[in-house]
Amino acid sequence: MNAKQIDRVRRFNRTVTECVGVLHDHYLGRDRPIGEARLLWEIGDQGRDVRWLRERLGLDSGYVSRLLRSLETDGLVTVEPHPRDRRVRTVRLTAAGCAERVVLDRRSDELAGCLLEPLNAAQRARLVAAMTEVDQLLTATAVTLDAVAPDHPDARYCLRSYYTELQERFETGFDPAQSLLPDTGELQPPHGLLLVARLYGEPVGCAGLKLPPDRAAEIKRMWVAPHVRGLGLGRRFLAELEAQAARHGCDALRLDTNKALTAAINLYHSYGFQEIAAFNEEPYAHHWFEKRITTSSSE
Repeated sequence: MNAKQIDRVRRFNRTVTECVGVLHDHYLGRDRPIGEARLLWEIGDQGRDVRWLRERLGLDSGYVSRLLRSLETDGLVTVEPHPRDRRVRTVRLTAAGCAERVVLDRRSDELAGCLLEPLNAAQRARLVAAMTEVDQLLTATAVTLDAVAPDHPDARYCLRSYYTELQERFETGFDPAQSLLPDTGELQPPHGLLLVARLYGEPVGCAGLKLPPDRAAEIKRMWVAPHVRGLGLGRRFLAELEAQAARHGCDALRLDTNKALTAAINLYHSYGFQEIAAFNEEPYAHHWFEKRITTSSSE
């Protein structure tokens, strides 16, 4: 990053906040600020847990509580303990809340139309395409990577989803019992690690790294949920695992993959991996890759 990039981001932020009206206490001409309006939209028809709302919007619990109290006072939402776990509070729209959300949706559509109206057809297409790209890139910044134990619920969810996808995509299907799966200890320090990616608190990907003392580091079980593909998460996983391997003094990074995973193969090539001879007996592998890496000087 440089000063010019930072300045452009700040200018963009100012332009957007002015255009969409978030500087006003009466967002879209209603009697509430944008924070309350956004909560009404996120709660939706089925209701949401308060914890989910906090994570989705990146707000602290005190601020969310104040927003919800205001909406309750106006008769737009109810907040009740979950019937099976009283520690979890569930928010639902009242009939008045549903009606208010309809008004907000209509006025949001009108605002979007006002932004597009002064532009010609080509400019509108450019603006919508640019907004789509910005939305995708900003979503990518919201993804977090955390090292977790292999038996963590989020890790188990990602691995189950990964195995299910392989079962559907491989010509021969996929049986975890037949694969060279790392055991639990191999993906925990000091023998390795397992990263889980989360978007707004929801697990959306995983990637493991084996750090054997006498061999190259090895990437295992890298998976990205279909709905977040295109955010650059696969490349981000590779960069983080490479950095971890370098910090542990490894000078090479290896992985294997199946011929059906063409997008993954293209990613490995573009990231600098070279195909090599088979280095294991993984029955589901058709390609083996290696990348030479620079050992961290701090080690």
